[in-house]
Amino acid sequence: MKHPLTFIPAILLLGACHLQNNKNLSPEQVSRFHTKIITIDSHTDTPLELLNTGFNFGERHDPVTTGSKIDLPRLDQGGLDGVFFGVFVGQGTRDAEADGTATDKAYQILDSIDALVNRYPDRLELARRHDDIYQIVKEGKHAVFIGMENGYPVEGNISLIDSFYNRGVRYITLCHTKNNDICDSSTDDKGPEFHGLSDLGSEVVRRMNDLGIMIDISHASDETFYDVINLSKAPVIASHSCARALCDNPRNLDDDMLRKLADNGGVIQMCILSDYVQTPEKNPQRDSAKQAVVAKHGDYYTLDDAGKQAFLEDWHKVDVDFPPKLASVKQVVDHIDHIVNVAGIDHVGIGTDFDGGGGVSDCYDVSQLPNITAELLKRGYSGKDIRKIWGGNLLRVMHLVEKTAQKKAVSP
Repeated sequence: MKHPLTFIPAILLLGACHLQNNKNLSPEQVSRFHTKIITIDSHTDTPLELLNTGFNFGERHDPVTTGSKIDLPRLDQGGLDGVFFGVFVGQGTRDAEADGTATDKAYQILDSIDALVNRYPDRLELARRHDDIYQIVKEGKHAVFIGMENGYPVEGNISLIDSFYNRGVRYITLCHTKNNDICDSSTDDKGPEFHGLSDLGSEVVRRMNDLGIMIDISHASDETFYDVINLSKAPVIASHSCARALCDNPRNLDDDMLRKLADNGGVIQMCILSDYVQTPEKNPQRDSAKQAVVAKHGDYYTLDDAGKQAFLEDWHKVDVDFPPKLASVKQVVDHIDHIVNVAGIDHVGIGTDFDGGGGVSDCYDVSQLPNITAELLKRGYSGKDIRKIWGGNLLRVMHLVEKTAQKKAVSP
């Protein structure tokens, strides 16, 4: 947590506080630097924890045994100023019988975020505009932004996008692991359905531009990515993705996509979910144990709240019994290096995917975020550039998205 007296927006915006001999800074110097800059994580699934009965956000949790990666004590320890909480609704059926279910779930998650912020008014505050974070941090609080992961809750009703905006949603990830009515996913085993955006998806993109909601192409297919880039009048984001050149996963962006994202003025927020950072090694025992959990409980996204809690208890036990072989912070920064080399320093940030699978060996929860800063400093990144990576680039994009909406609002 930043002390109000140490926070000076003008200095942050000018990228001052030059560091000498970045590569040889002591842990104490790294900590002081990390504490003074604005840090934003663009993607977490922490609201999934908020819905669990008995979860206390004000208490410290063990990340291995509970699976929880974010709570107030660890937010303070990790020096994270702004966090995007994801309104995540897993992809379900796309038929009349399912109408309303996904939307109701989205509102339930939004209610849980509001309740959390209201429970800790001296520690948390909802941010609706890019510059809200400056005043919030000055007051010694953490800024809570809201993103929606998966456009499924829109359910073909464009007016719902307005409703979600009014509730504080400032980006929408168009799809998740499966195709939906908006667009094709990068990982649907059935392959492309629309070969990019659907007609509805094009309407969704236009409405998001009009309102000032960032368009998030993480999880989207390559064809969807290019459709969005060609259609959007504002910069777009990838809220939690990596470089495909270093980890050949369809969830990641290849070099041409990185260059197109830079041309668009957008930003890719580096994800630290290990399987997107490095190609996972085979682990038959762990894989079998995970499959057994699914066989026992069924599809997590189709379960009620009690069923999900039971599922997660068994799922986290697998992590204890068969620990995953995780990537490292060095590998995370290898991706950042590559993105900077291809797209430029103005087009990369950090979106951990904590509480949604994110976490590497030496940055396993939010308390260890300074380890990323330490590695960036060790590699010679300047203070100004690290500020861009830790939030400046994302805030710039958010500002441009807001300005695009304002221009639309005053157009004749």
